[in-house]
Amino acid sequence: MEKSKQTITEQIKESEKVGWLFILPYIIFFLVFVLYPLMFSFYLIFHRWDLVSPPEWVGLKNFSFLLIDGEFWRALFNTFVFLVIHIPLQIVVALVLAIALNQKIGARSFFRASFFLPVVISGAVVTILWQQLYSTDSGIINLLLSKLCLPKVPWLTDPVIAMPAIAIMATWKNVGFYIILFLSGLQNIPYHLHEAAEMEGTTKWQEFYMVTLPLLKPSMLLVVVLSTMGGFQLFIEPYVMTGGGPLSSTISVVLYMYKQAFSFQHMGYAATLGFALSIIILAVVLIQKKYLDTETYY
Repeated sequence: MEKSKQTITEQIKESEKVGWLFILPYIIFFLVFVLYPLMFSFYLIFHRWDLVSPPEWVGLKNFSFLLIDGEFWRALFNTFVFLVIHIPLQIVVALVLAIALNQKIGARSFFRASFFLPVVISGAVVTILWQQLYSTDSGIINLLLSKLCLPKVPWLTDPVIAMPAIAIMATWKNVGFYIILFLSGLQNIPYHLHEAAEMEGTTKWQEFYMVTLPLLKPSMLLVVVLSTMGGFQLFIEPYVMTGGGPLSSTISVVLYMYKQAFSFQHMGYAATLGFALSIIILAVVLIQKKYLDTETYY
């Protein structure tokens, strides 16, 4: 009996060793590419470093400069403008298309794949494509407007229009992913609830408002949170399409952080910007979760 227990204990220890060997690559990856960069970024927050000279201790000077840095606050304002346009547009478009693709229509799988295709295409490629579409003189959109005898729109050169134009492009790029999330939520709604609503004589709009929409709250929360986190990381679109212009109207926090790091070699201040952005994202997501995360019972 004791020998069998000892044998079982040895087998468990051997299996644990095998398990550690399997997870060892991930542990190494986490230590090298996640934990070390995080710790080094936190170290840089309190230092001035230009990639050449040794880091110089500056204490809280990076934070004090951030509070009075007008360009940072402009970038943060631009990012919130983007979010205010992008998130509602993303939700409405994704939800409408998800409801349409949840119906029994011909070539439904083809349309689902088509809407998801932009998600897997390189962001730089999509941005260059839309840059050509938005071209004031030769873009297809303005050419179509000219055909309709409408004035051309300076999509990327007008400080007022540039950020909404980028938000529309970002919605087109990402909507396929959120369609999938809404489709998953729609298909998890028990069918008997729709039948009960029909037996009560409700219209399609009443059924959507009283049955579908409340039961989509978990999916809605996920879409809002992911859209918010992705929106705060806005970088490729303004970097390629406008470079942050015109008149800094499209510079985002991440683009400003990139410029501070790699254009001006202010690595410590760039790390401070990243830390501040992470705190802002956390605060916004917690607020969203507080107001949207309500329990739903079937």
